[in-house]
Amino acid sequence: MEVEKVVNTSKKNFIIGMLVCIVLLLSIASGYITYQYHDVKYWNNYIYPKVTVEGIDLSGKTKEEAVAALKYIFEEQLKNRKINITASDKNYDIEYSKLSPKYNIEETVKEAYSYGKKVNLFSKYFLLKDPKPVNYKLKVIYNEGFVKEFIKTVENDINRDPVNATLNTDGVNFTVIPEQSGIKLESDKLQKEIAEKVQQNGSGDIDLKASIKSTEAKIKGDMLKDINATIGSFTTNYGAISSPQRANNIVIATKSINGKVLMPGDVFSFNDVVGERTEKKGYEAAPVIVDNKLESGLGGGVCQVSSTLYNAVYSSGMSSLERTHHTLPVHYVPEGMDATVDYGNIDYKFKNNFKYPIYIQAYTSGGNVTFVLYSNVSARKQFK
Repeated sequence: MEVEKVVNTSKKNFIIGMLVCIVLLLSIASGYITYQYHDVKYWNNYIYPKVTVEGIDLSGKTKEEAVAALKYIFEEQLKNRKINITASDKNYDIEYSKLSPKYNIEETVKEAYSYGKKVNLFSKYFLLKDPKPVNYKLKVIYNEGFVKEFIKTVENDINRDPVNATLNTDGVNFTVIPEQSGIKLESDKLQKEIAEKVQQNGSGDIDLKASIKSTEAKIKGDMLKDINATIGSFTTNYGAISSPQRANNIVIATKSINGKVLMPGDVFSFNDVVGERTEKKGYEAAPVIVDNKLESGLGGGVCQVSSTLYNAVYSSGMSSLERTHHTLPVHYVPEGMDATVDYGNIDYKFKNNFKYPIYIQAYTSGGNVTFVLYSNVSARKQFK
């Protein structure tokens, strides 16, 4: 009986001890959880540790404080920022304020503020006790149109068209004047680089070196080295029959053909080379033949240029691919030896059938328009 009593007493004491331990553990756990809760609750109104926007630490800031800090940096400090561009041997700069940059600061701060707020209590606690770096990027909208116009300005200043090789001749001696390469700003690449740098939202000025590429001339000196003889020429007089407007048109059209080079197999199109006769190009209204009568038309007189060229081609032994004569006789070439042109409708064309290039010299002087065709001395033998 005594033994049973002792056993019951020991069992009772054990249970009481366990209960005491459980109560103590619960008290400790409750205190720990309460501590965690208050610690985590403190951060409910603040951005979590090691949370940054564009590398700027916003830890412990309210949304309002974070917005104010970012606006100060990106809307105040950066307004004096510049984009410095080196192109060739010249320098250009864009004042950052002229881009009118607008950042999504409020939206990004809201996202940064929400970090860690939607997980459970224990996850929040560990995020606070052992924080990992988290960085958010700002997006920026800026005046891309201003950048495009700026780049056009740089293009106009930098770009240089290539110069084709030409011939200098007195009809007996021939000297090749070498070509000159041009330079061209790679504008699309520069615009892309500016966009990338602006989106990076770094501090300080942006420095860029614009890419410049070389542009080759279409006619190179080597192409003209075999030209050593006159193969055809023709001259007509316009001074005695032309108004100032008609004479002006002849001079403009003739200049646009001078220096043209045709490689073997190339086809010359008068309308393609001279182009549309417009006021912008300097052409004026003068008499033209339309449906068997004279009328005033823009570019009147240009047909004398095409007719003079046709006769020079004819004298070289080449055949024309496309030629139409006027509906009325003209007085500057023999009857039936004219070549009328009308942009978009009637063209004059011929093909270089020689084994050598042809260089066309075209000029006006003393009321005369002259075409001289140069090639190799052996060229004419092809037609004999």
